[in-house]
Amino acid sequence: MVGRHRRRPTIRQRLVPIALTLIGLAVGVVALRHHVAPPATPTTTTTMTTVTTTTVASPITVAAVGDTDLGATPQLPRTPANEFAPMRTDLRADVVFGNLEGTMTSSSADSKCGANAADCYAFRVPPAFAEVYRAAGFTVLNSANNHSYDFGQQGEIDTTAALGAAGIVQAGLPGQIGYVHVHDVTMAFVDFAPYYLTNNMLAPSQLPSLIATAKRHASIVVVYMHSGAEGITADHVTRRNDYYYGENRGNAYAFAHAAIDDGADLVLGSGPHVWRGMEWYRGHLIVYSMGDFTNYDAFSSYGDLALTGVLHLTLATTGAVISGSLAPATVEQGGLVVPDPEHRLWQFVNGLSRSDFGANAALVSATGQIER
Repeated sequence: MVGRHRRRPTIRQRLVPIALTLIGLAVGVVALRHHVAPPATPTTTTTMTTVTTTTVASPITVAAVGDTDLGATPQLPRTPANEFAPMRTDLRADVVFGNLEGTMTSSSADSKCGANAADCYAFRVPPAFAEVYRAAGFTVLNSANNHSYDFGQQGEIDTTAALGAAGIVQAGLPGQIGYVHVHDVTMAFVDFAPYYLTNNMLAPSQLPSLIATAKRHASIVVVYMHSGAEGITADHVTRRNDYYYGENRGNAYAFAHAAIDDGADLVLGSGPHVWRGMEWYRGHLIVYSMGDFTNYDAFSSYGDLALTGVLHLTLATTGAVISGSLAPATVEQGGLVVPDPEHRLWQFVNGLSRSDFGANAALVSATGQIER
């Protein structure tokens, strides 16, 4: 009852539970000793106790850039490794991704550009340039773009062989998914462009089918899209099909959202040759265009077209973004990429992200961190 004091237990009552506990411990020790298996011999049939330990896989670091081009034979850099040298420290991560804008082949046959073609670009560099990319840090290169077939089937075959020999994973050719194994985790790159000679973003059934295939083999699925009009006026995400020289370049907004809906963890993009905004959609990051990264005497590098950088992400083994940042850079006239101490990319991307995505914008902080 309330207000009464309990009777204090006697010494004997206190000692009984302690004695019983000591007896139980002694019995447990004896039991454990009897369950220890003797040393194994060829005739032993004793069942051993299996101890299972759980190892938590480490987060995965990713560095990603947009379009890379090291020239067009015979117009090539004398020392191609120098084209990546100023940004070499930023190309350090478990997985380093970029878009290969062109081919790696010695074949000049079957060029898509005729002898007298105007405003036509066909890119090829020697197959040995694959080693330059690998030495710079690249582990995955995309071939889903409008230049992977610049020199026909032979150019495509040679490119695939060169990348494989250099230890670089290729993604984006028809039906091709690039798989990377790091920290006991498999990551898949499912890359698309609006062309039938690649995984085709204009063929609606391909996106869910390839993502489903990737998810059967990988814990993390990254979708890349080479999509959008080109040039300094193509920096906004229009939410409709973009056209360039009459060619349907796809609806990047609808495609990226569909990729997340179908199970992708992250969407990256390039193709417009200019950076676009970034968006959080259903908790996943979409980077619509990472612009140009290197373009040896190939594309314009004035104004906003010169703004570029390296996207850095840390991903959980579930594919969730733990943290992210942008290392800003600029592309000089001639195509050399160098760090930008003025951080102009941050303000540029923030303006686009706010304009195009409002409350869902992925913004860059004053220290370069990507915020939710």
